[in-house]
Amino acid sequence: MGRSRIGREIDHLLCAVQLLTRLPAPSVPELAPDWMARSAKYFPLVGQGVGVACAGVWLVASRIWGAPLAALLSVAAGAALTGAFHEDGLADTADGLGGGRTVEQRLAIMKDSRIGVFALLAVSFCVAARVLALASLSLAQGAWALIAAHGGGRLAAVLVMASQPYAGDPAVAKLTPGPGRVQWAELAFAGLTCLWPLFFLRFAPSLVGCILGAAAAAWLALTARRLIGGYTGDVLGAAEQLFETAFLLGVAAVAHGR
Repeated sequence: MGRSRIGREIDHLLCAVQLLTRLPAPSVPELAPDWMARSAKYFPLVGQGVGVACAGVWLVASRIWGAPLAALLSVAAGAALTGAFHEDGLADTADGLGGGRTVEQRLAIMKDSRIGVFALLAVSFCVAARVLALASLSLAQGAWALIAAHGGGRLAAVLVMASQPYAGDPAVAKLTPGPGRVQWAELAFAGLTCLWPLFFLRFAPSLVGCILGAAAAAWLALTARRLIGGYTGDVLGAAEQLFETAFLLGVAAVAHGR
């Protein structure tokens, strides 16, 4: 007898937690081939969970050490909770898209575990930008911005996955999307999940952050489509990182302008 609808949805949520974080989660008894597409709607919710944890570090550490060190510890907490999963994707994507001359060379470089100068610069800039942007915000602004940025970053990855073809070689990929695509109802659920933290940031910073984040992720998706023909798992991680960074920069820009 098959799993109930609720049971399957719980399995999809657990798959999203296992994929995107290092948090312990119960094992899923059986996975359908399209598990990744079905789990994608929960990516923003899992990202917001990571954001809540980072916001907690930010709030506590700010009262002990002040904003700069608290911002650094908060960003580090996010990397620890995810096993630097998205940062690794950004590094591989930067090296592959920046260093290869052909599609084959770019994909091969992205599979190489060695770190090049493009990876070093991309990750260093994104981490530094997030730390400095967060440190410029008030306690409340920073906490809500972290939750919104982490959720929105995962939504950006889902949108890239839904709108672009898979470009990697499934035979050698660590993770492939499997059959099926993310459905419109699932995209709507993922998008609606991202809205609630924005109400606590107010309209202007939310709008500017979302515009900059969406522009950064869209630029990456279009660049990947042009250079390698679509997305890979590394490109999804890079899209998350660019959205998160650009969103925090946008929120900080509005806060600084007041």
